[in-house]
Amino acid sequence: MRRLYQKIYLTVIASLLLVVLVASTVWKLGGDRMPIAQAFEMAGEIAAAALPHSNASPDSQQQAIDRIAQRLKIDLALFDSSLRPIASSGRPLPPPPSSGPGGWVYGPLGSAWSFRLPDGRWIVARAPVRHRNPVISLILFLGVVALVVALAAYPVVRGLTRRIERLQAGVETLGAGHLAARVKVEGRDEVARLAASFNRAAARIEELVGAHRLLLANASHELRTPLSRLRLGLELYEHKPDAKLKAELARDIGELDLLIDEILLTSRLDAAPALQIEPIDLLGLAAEECAHYEACTLAGEPVAIRGDARMLRRLIRNLLDNARRHGAPPVTVRVGREGTTAVIEVTDAGAGVPEAERDQVFTPFHRVGGESKGAGLGLALVRQIARLHGGDAVVAPRPEHPSCFRVSLPAT
Repeated sequence: MRRLYQKIYLTVIASLLLVVLVASTVWKLGGDRMPIAQAFEMAGEIAAAALPHSNASPDSQQQAIDRIAQRLKIDLALFDSSLRPIASSGRPLPPPPSSGPGGWVYGPLGSAWSFRLPDGRWIVARAPVRHRNPVISLILFLGVVALVVALAAYPVVRGLTRRIERLQAGVETLGAGHLAARVKVEGRDEVARLAASFNRAAARIEELVGAHRLLLANASHELRTPLSRLRLGLELYEHKPDAKLKAELARDIGELDLLIDEILLTSRLDAAPALQIEPIDLLGLAAEECAHYEACTLAGEPVAIRGDARMLRRLIRNLLDNARRHGAPPVTVRVGREGTTAVIEVTDAGAGVPEAERDQVFTPFHRVGGESKGAGLGLALVRQIARLHGGDAVVAPRPEHPSCFRVSLPAT
């Protein structure tokens, strides 16, 4: 997976290589052209042939220099072997170098080419369009390099910033309340991973908000039933106090209290609370819960797991409540180990869950087959608690037991 800093670094390196390639191509294509230094050298050879002997008078040498300068339309100067000027024509020229065969020399009016004659004299020549100062040449070269790097890096930088702008727009859209906002995942760098993380977070937020809305809508509907019964029961009790009616009121209050407790627990689990993890004997925990139910049999083997004992008690209790309300006795709880997985199976003698509703039965307030009793959050909490512990809960019917719920948890 390519990292973002690698992409930027490779872009700069590729830009510099492009500069080298372009410069090499230009140099190769321009190789057949006569360099200005070679032109000055040829001009020096011609001047040497046209100049009088070194013993000639200064006037004759000056006339020769004037004639050659006018003919070639250049600035020209003649120096003796001691670098003293003999004759010149045109703008002032710098003296030749004190050592070496000659070459470029630089002065206030620009650079010129120096050439040593066979007799020891020096010729210094400068074209009418003066050669650029090396500092200016360096600045121009660096400017070309910067331009090439800028042109080569622009698509990469713009593509990166464009993706960041789309990600920013997606965040602002999500913040404005449009929970379906997603961004396009492009590339395989850090920005792409950030976009993928944003999409996962947005999907999770949309799922949680949708679940809370559904929970609120269903809870408000489910709360009306016991509240209505309580209101009616209180009115009847005021006119005719009755022990049976009082017991029914107590049951309605208990049902209401249980529903509120399940709603609050569901909300806390949605927020992914920190579990109080501790070593647990799953068989012993199941035995404690089975002791509260009649016609309930426990079988299996001790299995050690790590988890939140309070939450796992609630998981087993909800499965037993579901079997008591919707199934038929006897109820059997089996605890065992399958490899590295701890398994809890709760079976009863009921008809079981229709195949088409085996996943929907874990949805809050879902009513199996349209039945009117018992809808709530019991099985939804079972799956939430199991998944918080790294496991899952499913409907797993068997030929001899059509009604069977199976919970798998990581064993130690």
